[in-house]
Amino acid sequence: MLHLPALKAEGEIEKVFRAAKELRLAVRGLYGEGTEATGDFYQISNQTTLGKTEDEIISDFKHLVIPKIIEYEQHARRTLRDERTVQLDDKVCRALGILRSSRLIASEETLLLLSHLRMGVHLGRVKDVDLRTVNELFLLTQPAHLQKIQGRKLEGDVRRRRGRIIFGRGWAEREYFLSRLSSR
Repeated sequence: MLHLPALKAEGEIEKVFRAAKELRLAVRGLYGEGTEATGDFYQISNQTTLGKTEDEIISDFKHLVIPKIIEYEQHARRTLRDERTVQLDDKVCRALGILRSSRLIASEETLLLLSHLRMGVHLGRVKDVDLRTVNELFLLTQPAHLQKIQGRKLEGDVRRRRGRIIFGRGWAEREYFLSRLSSR
């Protein structure tokens, strides 16, 4: 699973898709085959089943494929930071503002905004939110987790209340939600 928001923001993600296809790799969305890259998360997997051992495939991924994609993402992030600072800060600050003040927010919007925030934290644009919190919120705001926290099935607008349920309690309260998840 790779988080590639800068490649997407820079319009370079299609190049990764083309290169992956040439290398006989599949690029899928967050939830696997046939899904979109919600929150700019991508699954990359091998499509070659003959001619290479499992160890060779794993080694190629570990030493060639993944490091190269990460290098492209880091370059795109540096470009955003150095050449498009205002646009980057606007995207990150809007995400933080919406996440902190929303009361109703859909799953997909939450993931997209958390993706922008996560990139901002990585690039040092956000100082008062740590990466662990953002990563935990990616999980805690998923429908199944919200239902577990609430102890009941959530539907409609109630399900969209993740803004109030998670963010309305403040960033420092994430431990409350983690304890609720582990206690059920």
